[in-house]
Amino acid sequence: MWRVEKVQSLIQEELGKIFLKELDFSQDILVTVTRVYVPANLEIAKIYISVLPEEKTEEVFRALNHGIYALQQMLNKRLRMRPVPKMQFVRERMIAEASRIEELLAEAKKKDEGSKKEDSCDIQ
Repeated sequence: MWRVEKVQSLIQEELGKIFLKELDFSQDILVTVTRVYVPANLEIAKIYISVLPEEKTEEVFRALNHGIYALQQMLNKRLRMRPVPKMQFVRERMIAEASRIEELLAEAKKKDEGSKKEDSCDIQ
């Protein structure tokens, strides 16, 4: 298991560097490699990508999938292992779900505070 975890970590780190230095996304787009999953056979690497703002997700995934061969070649050169798992980009949904939950909690808190203010009126 140690080898798989090490490969996942290396792929995440190197792809993060590649995204930062080699890819040319516009200034208003933040692309993050949130996690990497590699099975024990090391054939495929599922790379989970988070994009902010979320409206640009499709555009980013089109660009990544269009240039996947070049990205694979860059990764192959940087990693000291053979064979390097084939990359597959996956949209990270956990972060979007967590963000939505936080929004709902904030709304509930505001409603709760509003109802407490209405309940605590001063009667003289």
